[in-house]
Amino acid sequence: MTRRLTIVIVSVVMATLLVAGIGTIVVANLRARQTSEAELRGQAQSVAANIDQMLENGIATGTPQAVKRRLRLFNTFRSVLDLAGLSILTLQPNDTLTGDTLPPGLDINALPVAELRQLHTVSGNRGNLVYAAAPARLPNNTVVVVLLSRTANSGLSTSLRTFLLAALATLALGAGAAILLGRRLTRPIRDASEATHRIARGELSTRLPEPSPRHTDELADLARSVNAMAGELERSHLLEQQFLLSVSHDLRTPLTSIRGYAEAISDGAGDPQRSALVIQSEARRLERLVADLLDLAKLRAQGFSMHLERVDLAALASVSIEGFQIDAAERNLRIEHLGGGQLIVSADHDRLAQIAANLMENALKYAATAVTVTTAQDGSWAVLAIDDDGPGISGADLAHVFDRLYVARHAPSRKENSSGLGLAIVKELTEAMGGTVAATQSATGGARFVVRLPLLQT
Repeated sequence: MTRRLTIVIVSVVMATLLVAGIGTIVVANLRARQTSEAELRGQAQSVAANIDQMLENGIATGTPQAVKRRLRLFNTFRSVLDLAGLSILTLQPNDTLTGDTLPPGLDINALPVAELRQLHTVSGNRGNLVYAAAPARLPNNTVVVVLLSRTANSGLSTSLRTFLLAALATLALGAGAAILLGRRLTRPIRDASEATHRIARGELSTRLPEPSPRHTDELADLARSVNAMAGELERSHLLEQQFLLSVSHDLRTPLTSIRGYAEAISDGAGDPQRSALVIQSEARRLERLVADLLDLAKLRAQGFSMHLERVDLAALASVSIEGFQIDAAERNLRIEHLGGGQLIVSADHDRLAQIAANLMENALKYAATAVTVTTAQDGSWAVLAIDDDGPGISGADLAHVFDRLYVARHAPSRKENSSGLGLAIVKELTEAMGGTVAATQSATGGARFVVRLPLLQT
């Protein structure tokens, strides 16, 4: 990646230099031509004025010797003024120019004869050749044209050399900066790649250096994302281990009881009827565990079907309470129902009953003397709250009681016979019906679970 980044940066620098170079050359060439034209116009006008004066004086004397002398002086003008591109032309009455041979690339017919006859100085260029023509009218009305020309690339070569040197220096600096920048940018990416490979090999404790909170760039976000991913994977792995231990225990206990009583029946020892009842009870326990596992798997795969209908939450809670009265009496617990009036919600009746049953069963496991069920309206929400007066939930566990596969940190009592999946199922079902569920400490000292569902307008 460093090599590709270096190539990209150097290519961008080269393209920028190329555009800048072309622009510099064009501007330098244009300015050189403009400067040459201005200089040639001044020189041509000066030469034309001197020729005009010399020839006028020579002809005015009327002596051939004076004319020849002035012409000989004129013939030495080129060497005296170092005007190698000097040409003297005569504008004929038929608007043609005759005289010296023009430099290559300059056509005598291309000169603007009309402007020259009006004694206007003209200038222009043909390729790299720059010219200026200044006319002078003699006393005999003959128009003599002084034409100066030269190439306009003398300054261009200097500019080109300067630009090439600057371009080479800039490319060297750009390549160096690209290499340093590429290494700096790719180092965190390489570190992240190595970290993800270690995580893939099972080293879930791998972490990248945590960026400072003031760093909000993409590389800092990448490091935080990798660390968050590693943390979640490590946590999921720990939860999976806890879950396997819990499920293994919950499977082993009823299986041990079933095997023990089955062997007793086989050996003819013990009360066969009592053994059958125990085996039946433990089989139901296994059935409940398997059902919870299947429900959780369906919820995780989003394969759980919902049949939404109008359900009275208060009436459903009353029915659920009645179903647990016998169990509560056997445990010497009482169940109180606070609230009244209809609370119509849109829910799957059976799944909502499962939510209430799971929460009731959980409360009865830990309650010391009583379980309180409250149904009420809170704004646009229907609320089902279940409190117990048991040991409560530790602060460390409150944030995780609804997590899948989570096992509380407190030592479970022997009356905990479930897999710990009931609360996870409650959360999944409640959210699937558009509601929320939360766990807090109860005013009675135990745990409080609150389910909130959108209330339908009656």
